Amino acid sequence: MKNGYSRKSERVDVRTTPAVKQLLRQAAAATNKTVSEFIIESGLTEAAEVLADGRSWSWSLGEKGWRAFIAELDALTPPMPRLEKLLREPSVLERRND
Repeated sequence: MKNGYSRKSERVDVRTTPAVKQLLRQAAAATNKTVSEFIIESGLTEAAEVLADGRSWSWSLGEKGWRAFIAELDALTPPMPRLEKLLREPSVLERRND
């Protein structure tokens, strides 16, 4: 069973324009896949990327959790005088060797 998924028992119906359908047919043919295989594999790839890079955080945290997360990101950090001094000084690459 490909990709660890069980036997197919569900349908996904999609409406599109003739131009989009033709483009999908061409792409599927170029990869030696059926249109269904091409759409499913492309959709699974995109779904994995969305879930991996955190675009789904707002859903998994819930509204209250998401607001708390954003508030923490927006909160001011305490003053860091040593870091501020370090950032004001020229870097090793910026210093001139006279």
